[in-house]
Amino acid sequence: MALPWDYIAKIVSLGDSGCGKSSLTIRLCEGRFSPHHDVTIGVEFGSRIVPVGPPASLSLGINNPAAKRSNTGSSPNLSTPASLTRQPEQKHMKLSLWDTAGQETYKSITRSYFRGASGALLVFDITRRSTFVSATSWLNDLRQIAEEGIVVVLVGNKSDLASASTVAPSTPSQDPSESGDNKRQVTKEEAEEWCHANGVMQYVETSAKSGEGVERAFLEVAERIYQNIEAGKYDLNDRRSGVKGPGAGGGSTVRTINLGMNDAARRKKGQGGGCC
Repeated sequence: MALPWDYIAKIVSLGDSGCGKSSLTIRLCEGRFSPHHDVTIGVEFGSRIVPVGPPASLSLGINNPAAKRSNTGSSPNLSTPASLTRQPEQKHMKLSLWDTAGQETYKSITRSYFRGASGALLVFDITRRSTFVSATSWLNDLRQIAEEGIVVVLVGNKSDLASASTVAPSTPSQDPSESGDNKRQVTKEEAEEWCHANGVMQYVETSAKSGEGVERAFLEVAERIYQNIEAGKYDLNDRRSGVKGPGAGGGSTVRTINLGMNDAARRKKGQGGGCC
C-alpha cells in the first residue's frame, strides 16, 4: 500500500519555558487549545502530514515563481501550452515534531534532540520581552549542535494578547498583564530585524489559542525543507540530514493525522478531528 507521505522531516521547537511551544504542537496536531498544560519535561512528540510544493504552496505564496514575476512587473506568457501549465502531483511531508523543554534544568537533555533536525521553530512570547532576548542564546545552541543549514523560523506566539502592533506602554513597576488589551512587548518590525541580523529566514506571529498563524509557521518550515530536497541539499540516506524518503523504516506507533491547508475550514463543517 502506498504511503500517505513522500518525505519525513524532523522539526524541533525551542525557546523559553511558557512561550506556548507545546500548545502550538497540540494546535497543529489536534486542532485544539488547552489553557492548562503541564510543563514539558525533556521532550514531547507529535506528528502531522502536510502538503508541500505546488499546487498547495502556491496558495500560500511560498515558492511561487509566478508571484516573483508579478513583483518584477513582467507579464505571464499567455501563449504557454496547456500541457506545460498542468498542475503537478501534490507532494506530502510527514513532520516529526519534537517539542523540547524550555526550563534551564532540562537544557542538557533537550539540546541532544537538536541533532538530526532539518527544521526548527524558535518560539518566544510577544508579551514577555525576556523570552525574545533569550532567542539569540537558543539559536546559538541550536546551530552548535544541529546540522549546518538547518531551516529556522522565528515564531512570536500569543498574538491574541496583542491588540495593537505597537509595544504596550508600561512603567518599570507595572506588570505587562496589567497593560490592558494590548500586552505586546516586541514589535513585528523588531522581530523581523532580528531575523535579518541572525540569518533566520522568516518571522511568523501565531496564537495557539485562536489558531491564527499556526499552520503558516509550520508550513513555512516544511516548504523550505522541501525546496532543499528538490535542490539536492540532503542525503536522504543519511540520518543526520533530518530528512527521509519513502524508503525509510516506519516502526513508529505514533498516529498521524493527514490534513491539508484548509483543515480549519473543514473543522468548522464538522469534518476535522483526530489526535496525532
